Amino acid sequence: MKLSLFLTTIVCMNSTDTNQVLVLGATGKTGSRVAERLSAHEVSVRTAARSGADARFDWDSQATWEQTLRGATGLYLVSPILRIDFAGLVGRFLDQAERAGVRHVTYLSAYGMEHAPAEVALRAVEVDLAARGSLTSTVIRPAWFMEDFSETFLQPVNDEIVVPAGDGAEAFVSVEDIAAVAAVTLTEPEMHAGRAYAPTGPQALTMAQAAAMISAAAGRTITYRDPDREQWIAAMISTGIPAEYAAVLRPLTAAVASGNGARPNSDVLEVAGTAPVTFAEFAARTAPAWK
Repeated sequence: MKLSLFLTTIVCMNSTDTNQVLVLGATGKTGSRVAERLSAHEVSVRTAARSGADARFDWDSQATWEQTLRGATGLYLVSPILRIDFAGLVGRFLDQAERAGVRHVTYLSAYGMEHAPAEVALRAVEVDLAARGSLTSTVIRPAWFMEDFSETFLQPVNDEIVVPAGDGAEAFVSVEDIAAVAAVTLTEPEMHAGRAYAPTGPQALTMAQAAAMISAAAGRTITYRDPDREQWIAAMISTGIPAEYAAVLRPLTAAVASGNGARPNSDVLEVAGTAPVTFAEFAARTAPAWK
């Protein structure tokens, strides 16, 4: 009996040791946090990015794909950024992932993407994943990130938050909560296979309300300005964003402005087991970024 138990333990240990999660975009907002969460759960993690990660990965260099995928059984998939026509490229990568032995993929998509037409690249990848028989998948469709206010395009400039979102509300979600949900799906893939989650924050806020909370945390007045959408898009493109990305920015902002922004749900609590971060909590801990 003791020998049997010993052998069973060895088999289980060997099985666990062969499971490795590959995290793409591992130096980015979600990928870095997903990798940290998985490591905290003692999951074998391999990070991949153009630089600064365990493995060099470049969507435009298929020569990097094979080495990056070697040994991976799980995959956190983030599509190429600032592109709109990437479904075919991601599909070829997934073909190689299947051949390499990947058995589960958790894919970072976007809120409401289940309603998008099939020609939209994010939706096309979702459909592609669902049709694959040799691997399981989970789709994550988060609301707008709270961290966009401190790290990317919603950062206050000259004490203004400038984005054409009107008076529409959005249930901004912390990237920490997105990472928590993703890590659980990668740690327990059999429980989340075929599922889709839409992580949100606990309340929907207008941009003006978000600006007021940031003002309170920063100790000075931050205001919100709602610019002309096309002028704003032109300004974004002038900073170096590809012109074709206007096709993403236009519906992204229009959805919120029209009242179709994300609404709070219980996905973070149900999957990760913890209540989602409130915007006030995010603002308080992020205050140094605005000071």
